[in-house]
Amino acid sequence: MTDSTLTELHHRSGDGIEVSLLWSPRTNSLTVAVEDSRSGVSFELPAPAENALDVFEHPFAYAPAA
Repeated sequence: MTDSTLTELHHRSGDGIEVSLLWSPRTNSLTVAVEDSRSGVSFELPAPAENALDVFEHPFAYAPAA
């Protein structure tokens, strides 16, 4: 994500996976960023306010199928 004004609202890590819930005050939007150091996979997902914590807790369930 290129927005340098992002604020990290929540972060968790475990078993090589880093998950961050990010907020952009410029656009008032939420994003979940995931990085898996084991596989090298990383992706970002929009996180609508009404289910942002669910996207944060279960990002792989919301990720598009490859």
